Order: sequence, then C-alpha cells, then structure tokens
Amino acid sequence: MTRRPTSLALSAVGWVGFGAVTLWTAAFLAGVLVPRTVDAPVRTTPGPALAVDVALLLLFALQHSVMARRSVKARLARRVPGDLERATYVLATDLCLVLLLALWQPVQGRVWHLDGPAAVVVWVLCAAGWALAVASTFAVDHLELTGLRQAGWAPRSRRSGAGLKEDGLYALVRHPLMTGLLVAFWATPHLGVGHLVFTLAATGYIAVGTAFEERDLRASFGTAYDAYAARVPALVPGLRRGR
Repeated sequence: MTRRPTSLALSAVGWVGFGAVTLWTAAFLAGVLVPRTVDAPVRTTPGPALAVDVALLLLFALQHSVMARRSVKARLARRVPGDLERATYVLATDLCLVLLLALWQPVQGRVWHLDGPAAVVVWVLCAAGWALAVASTFAVDHLELTGLRQAGWAPRSRRSGAGLKEDGLYALVRHPLMTGLLVAFWATPHLGVGHLVFTLAATGYIAVGTAFEERDLRASFGTAYDAYAARVPALVPGLRRGR
C-alpha cells in the first residue's frame, strides 16, 4: 500500500504524456502549432538528417516492440511492481516519442502538394484517422491500456483482458488503432521527403508489429481467433482475405 501514491502519480504522468504526445504528433505531421515539424526548413544536409531520423525511428520501434514481448514483460515484472508495469511501458513510449519529435531533422524535397477542395478532403481523412485511432483505445479498456486501472485509478474490471474483442470497431477491422494511424500518417495534402520517411517507417513498423500481435492473439485464442480473422479483415474494412 505504501506504493499506491507513487503508482497513482506515475500512471497519471504517463496518461497525461500519452494525450500530450498524441496531440504533438498530430501537429508535428500537419505542420501546425509547434515550432519543429516533420517538413520544417532543413537544418543540415540530407545524409546526417536521415541518419538522425532513422536512429530516432529505430529507438521508438525497438522500445515499443521489445517491451511488448512476453519474455521482456516477465523480466520487467521482477523489477517493477505489477501495478506499474503498464504505466512504465506508457512512460517509456512517451519518452521515445518526445525524443523523436524534438530531435527530428527535416529532409529537403517535396513528394506531392494539394490545394483547394482536394486538400480539404485529405485533411478530413487525416482528422478521421486520428479520431479512429483515439476511439479505438476506448473500444477496448482505455484505462487499462494506459495503465491507470492497474495503478488504482479505477476498480479492476472483471472483463479486463478476459476475451476476444469482436464487436464495435473490431467488427470492421481487427486492428482499428493501426488502421487509424495509417490513415492519419498518409492522408496529408503536403507530403515532403521527411514526412515520407516518417510514414514509410511507421507503415513498416505497423506491418511487422501487427504480424507479431496476430501471432500472440492466435496463441492466446486459438481457433476462435482463426474464425474471427476469416470474417474480419486486418486493416482495410471490407477487404476479406482469400482462402
């Protein structure tokens, strides 16, 4: 019980950071409100800029993937109280994203640029992608996902992590969070080379991360997940996998 105030405080910091870094990332990619954006004026030559950007992207990918593995979670559980395990993951993710956004080096070059009604349509798609990504965290247990429930901000849910989620957004796609992020990252009327590097790396990470998550879900739910996957596409609504 002596850890409860610490658990409450650290999990709250992680949750606030989660919200703040989400807004920061949206502004960073949209090129608004923040001083450093993905396609801001270049500050160095392309070689060093790409090297820094790739290193930052790899740091995030390694942290996000390695800390999500069951073996790493088991080791972490021996050093971190159980009620802070998820909050620790969220805090580490927040930190890696802050480093990525703060140290990102823009790369010169334009891929596409849209104006007028076409740009408005793309901005609406971008906003819809972010809305879907955020909504998907509430389609499951948002408090558990962000570590607040485990730390004691809300009672433990009897249904928490108990079964396979197949309704709501999960009746449309198996990974609505990833679908939302892909739409948000690609739907931009002004795509520069730096933004393209970010989005390609994120897309690759999502593809690999989704494959690992699918493996874990099949290990957990077996034939029930196979049947679910046969009915519901992974990322694109209406796109059924051929037999």
